[in-house]
Amino acid sequence: MKFLDKRIIAHFDFLILLFVLPLIYLSYHLISGTNEILAHKQLIYFSLSIGIFIFLFFMPIRRYLRMIPFFYWLFIILLLMVEFFGTSKLGATRWLAIPFTNFTIQPSEFIKPAFILMLGYLIHNNPPPQEGYNFKQFLVLSFYILLPFILIAKEPDLGTALVLLLVGYGILFVVGVHWKIWVSILVVIAVSSPLVYTYLIKDYQKKRIADFISEEPSYHVHQSIIAIGSGGMTGKESKEATQTQLKFLPIATSDFIFAYYVERYGFVGTIGLLLLYLLIIIHLLYLNYYFKDDYLINTFATGLGLLIFLNMSVNILMVIGFAPVVGLPLPMFSYGGSSFMVFVALFAILENLMAFRFMNMYDFNRRL
Repeated sequence: MKFLDKRIIAHFDFLILLFVLPLIYLSYHLISGTNEILAHKQLIYFSLSIGIFIFLFFMPIRRYLRMIPFFYWLFIILLLMVEFFGTSKLGATRWLAIPFTNFTIQPSEFIKPAFILMLGYLIHNNPPPQEGYNFKQFLVLSFYILLPFILIAKEPDLGTALVLLLVGYGILFVVGVHWKIWVSILVVIAVSSPLVYTYLIKDYQKKRIADFISEEPSYHVHQSIIAIGSGGMTGKESKEATQTQLKFLPIATSDFIFAYYVERYGFVGTIGLLLLYLLIIIHLLYLNYYFKDDYLINTFATGLGLLIFLNMSVNILMVIGFAPVVGLPLPMFSYGGSSFMVFVALFAILENLMAFRFMNMYDFNRRL
């Protein structure tokens, strides 16, 4: 049996690998420079991610599109299970324990591929009219966006919930919704914001906002700014990066890895890192335009681009004191397994949708 038609290779987007692999290398280089144990764990995550990529790339997603709602609702059930059976860390209940093991999973991370695929599935089955979706169609799509938002926000994980919300409505904005609906939404947000802050925002989240708008930054942000300033134009050698090596910079390999990176590579290195992210986002938006008639690719490329942009922007703004501190990692860069493997899964699905878009033309049963 011929498993790999040459046309699949021809439609594989190698530019994505060209842009993403340097991020992975830089991330591992930084982590190994400060914590060998975490670096070894990250290598395990890298190895698992290769298997995830291969598995998802060869899954017949287009042949079984009707299965997408099943996976969406499966993760919704897992989010509901977090409410009743979840385990807590640092005051937040976001994880489910895997029976008979010491491992946990975070459904709010793993729902992201199913969430974007579900929107693509709905838009693929019901493309927008020329003037954009009407109010009834918008409400139907909003249900699938707001449901995971509410469940994740209740954990509480407001940062992840807001990112998913913005990704969902960002996709609808790009695909097309009648302009009167957006005006109505802006009015509702303006009117309801004081009520949301008073009754829905948790006390610790209000403290983060207060720390953000106060004259003095929090300890974490203060140390982060010192690390960034000490990097200068070209950065420092690993042993001279005292903010990180002497443990003044907290969570240097995950949430505040950007500050660690700037301390090591300075302004010049920072421009290079931001350029890599910019190339990835621009390329994904180009895919949105190039495949404008294929709503599966169009939606997924848009969603992935927005997800990377929002995570990157919030993380960097948080680190430099221009946004409240939330637990959003720097995509494909911060230490951790869940977030990294989810982004690998997202890229694998996108590659699958592009490489197999002419699936009916491929002959998988031809003998060698």
